[in-house]
Amino acid sequence: MTVIALTGARRRVPLAAGACLLSFTAFWLAQRAADVSMIDLMVYRAEGETVRAGGDLYALRTTEAHLPTTYPPFAALLFTPLTLLDTADMRTLATLGNLLLLVAFAHLALRLVGPVTSNGPLTSTGHARVEAALWVSALAVWAEPVWTTLRYGQINLLLAVLVLWDLSRRPGHRWAGVGIGVAAAVKLTPALFAVFLLLTGAAEAARGGQWRAPVRRACVAAVTFAGVTLVSAAVLPYDSWRFWTRMVFEAGRVGLAEDTANQSLRGVLARLLHTGEPGALWVAAAAAAGVLGLTAAVRAALRKEHARAAVACAATALLVSPVSWSHHWVWCVPMGLLLWTEAVRRGGRARWAATGAVALVFCSYALWWVPHGTGRLELDQNFGEMTLSALYVATALAFLLPGLKPWRRSRSA
Repeated sequence: MTVIALTGARRRVPLAAGACLLSFTAFWLAQRAADVSMIDLMVYRAEGETVRAGGDLYALRTTEAHLPTTYPPFAALLFTPLTLLDTADMRTLATLGNLLLLVAFAHLALRLVGPVTSNGPLTSTGHARVEAALWVSALAVWAEPVWTTLRYGQINLLLAVLVLWDLSRRPGHRWAGVGIGVAAAVKLTPALFAVFLLLTGAAEAARGGQWRAPVRRACVAAVTFAGVTLVSAAVLPYDSWRFWTRMVFEAGRVGLAEDTANQSLRGVLARLLHTGEPGALWVAAAAAAGVLGLTAAVRAALRKEHARAAVACAATALLVSPVSWSHHWVWCVPMGLLLWTEAVRRGGRARWAATGAVALVFCSYALWWVPHGTGRLELDQNFGEMTLSALYVATALAFLLPGLKPWRRSRSA
């Protein structure tokens, strides 16, 4: 039966590839029809040009929106090759690259989730996983976070692939941790994965388990982060000093807290309290969410539910970050995939309902149904509008809470 399944999967790969290509083509045409600006990609290019010209990176204001530089200096160094391309070629290559990264993201998520064998397709083998990744990508490209990532020319999929590549390596792999370290050096949020790995190692040690692999991975991530950050400081000493002593603390540079696109706890509280700065209440809520989320992630890791642990950590990072734009939530792809596989394996109306709810939240674009834009309209949202503009945060919290249920597995399990 397994041989038949493998042969069938191999034969179905071209069909899945055709469906994925058709979906991507329709997506490409839709984005062109919408005349997307890829404004963030233009900011990246301007950062690269500033580095090459020896300018002040954090004094930069570019595009018609006068957007500033918000990433660490290492990111600007990575963006310098963009200056070698004309704008049209850069946009085309960025879109193609993001579409390929989406397929890689789905493939790595499937690898982490593991085989789906009960009442569903076999995804434990190469051909079957490729087939499934293509089908998932064909659907996921229409999710709002993915659509917006490509619309703006963002790097969210690249960072997510670096992290998942790390987490899907076998224990003790020599490069495990490098991806997380590089991702954190480009954008600080993925650094929470190193904290998660350290906590997992500590929990494993406390129960007499295998603690060395997660701790080693966290240490490699920290050394990688420190290494590339120091290299950046050697190349861009003034910009590095400015970022790490001042800019890293200025959350307001990124954007308005109450913006409906800000799908973090801080954004939800700003809209709920009708204030641009929720202050101490946000700090308390972020701390509580951090404890809740990391606890859920570590407990999932101890149960060897690696996909759930990864998504829980990613959701936690997005919740506690001062600003998590809607396009940062590309982690909805492995979240939905994980819930679907659990529904296939275990059945139950509740699991299928959860899968459908996540798909609806991230594919409905409902957060954009509320007043938003210039004039700080979000500060006057009513209850219904605030509910719609809090859907990503509510979904993440609903995903994390089951991870806090009492765990009755034996210590030797």
